[in-house]
Amino acid sequence: MTILLTGIAGFIGHALAKRLLARGERIIGIDNLNDYYDPAIKKARLADLQEFDDILTLHQLDFADMAALEAAMANDEFDHIVHLGAQAGVRYSLENPAAYVQSNLVGHANMLELARTRQTKHMVYASSSSVYGHAKTMPLSVNNRVDHPVSLYAATKKADELMSETYAHLYGLPMTGLRFFTVYGPWGRPDMAPWKFTKAILAGETIPVFNHGKLKRDFTYIDDIVAGIIATLDQPPADNDAEKPGGSFARHAIYNIGNNQPVELMHFIEIIADACGRKANMEMLPMQAGDVYETYADISDISRDFGYSPQTPLEKGMPNFVTWYKRFYNIV
Repeated sequence: MTILLTGIAGFIGHALAKRLLARGERIIGIDNLNDYYDPAIKKARLADLQEFDDILTLHQLDFADMAALEAAMANDEFDHIVHLGAQAGVRYSLENPAAYVQSNLVGHANMLELARTRQTKHMVYASSSSVYGHAKTMPLSVNNRVDHPVSLYAATKKADELMSETYAHLYGLPMTGLRFFTVYGPWGRPDMAPWKFTKAILAGETIPVFNHGKLKRDFTYIDDIVAGIIATLDQPPADNDAEKPGGSFARHAIYNIGNNQPVELMHFIEIIADACGRKANMEMLPMQAGDVYETYADISDISRDFGYSPQTPLEKGMPNFVTWYKRFYNIV
């Protein structure tokens, strides 16, 4: 395959690219290296891919700029798209909603148009567990209604699913949407709890603990996320008018990728503290706007269709991250 991969300098994009390149796939990577978090981390991820320069092409551009996207792709041929690029972060969407409209709505529509005009064999795109909002029924199933997002970020991800459904229905474009559940691991994002808590504990700083610790998350290790993406990428939804996961009768399926093992926030902090060999100093705070109380993935659909089975419990994955973090920052 030749795969157009957006967000290649991001956390999941880098890990996916490394796995696909290692098995010999050619990748055309897109990233604008924006400063939502330190671009030096993104550049370090790209440097980690340098050994594959012979089968890797990189374009630094904003895929929300259609003219720039079309110009960059004019001489590139590809048969699959993995669209992971987006403006991430629930809390930042309260501060800068325009960034989410531009990247997650305009940008996603541009990628759909590119897939349509190039007659792409399969487009896999990133959605999010955030679309479930304050759902009462657990575990969270792709067949649940998700009409009440509690953040603009979640609303844009649900809108991406709806736009993708339209393109699958009108143009027969094979589409797979993946709702990721709290991804963590080496090369992770510094705006997420595993990184922020590890940094604070190692520095002896105080950790803000929202909703007084009464939160649960389905933490999913990066290797398990990548395994799920590749499994779905290799098998586009069938053109058979049968109902797909998520309810579509077009060539559009939606899957959860999670660990299927929600962990209480306080236990999560305890695991990080043990891995750091330090005590965690905590400040108990009320619930933060836009956040959700619990995530818990029903992975029965992706397990049935692709044999997906997460292999990494938090007790193994978090020490892996802490070890990587120390090495990355040369902490003894």
